[in-house]
Amino acid sequence: MHCALYDANRCRSCQWLEKPYPTQLNDKQSLLEQLLAEQPVAAWLPPVASPQQAFRNKAKMVVSGSVERPVLGLIHRDGEAVDLCDCPLYPASFQPVFAALKPFIARAGLTPYNVARKRGELKFLLITESQQGGVMLRFVLRSTAKLEQLRAALPWLQQQLPQLAVISANIQPVHMAILEGEEEIALTPAQSLAENFNGVPLWIRPQSFFQTNPQVASALYATARDWVRALPVNSMWDLFCGVGGFGLHCATAEMELTGIEISAEAIKCAQRSAEMLGLEKVQFAALDSTAFATGRDAVPQLVLVNPPRRGIGEALCDYLSQMAPDYLLYSSCNPQTMAQDIARLSAYEVTKVQLFDMFPHTAHFEVLTLLTRRQHESGKASAEAASAGNYSGNHF
Repeated sequence: MHCALYDANRCRSCQWLEKPYPTQLNDKQSLLEQLLAEQPVAAWLPPVASPQQAFRNKAKMVVSGSVERPVLGLIHRDGEAVDLCDCPLYPASFQPVFAALKPFIARAGLTPYNVARKRGELKFLLITESQQGGVMLRFVLRSTAKLEQLRAALPWLQQQLPQLAVISANIQPVHMAILEGEEEIALTPAQSLAENFNGVPLWIRPQSFFQTNPQVASALYATARDWVRALPVNSMWDLFCGVGGFGLHCATAEMELTGIEISAEAIKCAQRSAEMLGLEKVQFAALDSTAFATGRDAVPQLVLVNPPRRGIGEALCDYLSQMAPDYLLYSSCNPQTMAQDIARLSAYEVTKVQLFDMFPHTAHFEVLTLLTRRQHESGKASAEAASAGNYSGNHF
């Protein structure tokens, strides 16, 4: 991929851009194999490649410059503003959105926030596009001072960009490099953006996490579905479930599924999707995943985990080792912490591993790993399950 911003040394976010793409994949696969070198892996599946450009569904733009001539992009440590509207990671459909937003900032009188002076109102623009064509736009503001001006100017922007399905303002008053604050103010009646992966309806709300590479995320969810449906299971937990992408792909009419996620916004999305799919044995709750799991006295046949970069941690590993569900499906965005967690899960063997290149031109990637309880653990687990009582999906 060619990038004029990289060549001019104005943006170096894509640190691996000079590596040929096949080399990038090979280097990532080699790193993954090194991290799991002490674990016998029954099957290594080939890496899933990404498009090399125009693959992102989200733009996180720092707003700088002046109200008449805003710059959307990033700010270097020396204070230089860099316009990233021509970044080749964004699809062409983002161009008209960027083009309309620049004059809109002046129309609405949204003075860009000046970090050095600690003055101004508009800090960031967060733009998410669904594969269905709708767009979610979030204005991250320092305060509510310009909120009414923003509301008054919105009809013009909506006329320019009829694809805007969800608009909101996020209030982030802290003078720190924090992307968003806790307060979200709806500026349109709809506050959920419709998405669909592999025929599964998904919803994106302003404060819910969603994968930024739809093509690779679709492949990741479809792979998890295929792996789970090949197993003799009819009960599962989806921990750190987000908007429910994994669990909803794996669910069937017979599957008892419990999805747990700390974000209430994400859980609203998952519940809405489950209703649309008519899944009656599925439930989602906004709880801490580790606290939820370790507070149960019985486990399902399969536990799927999709933790943040820190991994699932010692407490949850110890609990899973003790309760010994038949299978663990681990989706990771940080293979280092995943390898540490797997080392703690000594009652399990690694059945198969596959790399998903969610973040081309960087050292980051996603991994899906299936773990199967070792055969000699079966007797111990059966005794513990009997003493704990039969598993029931009704937890709340």
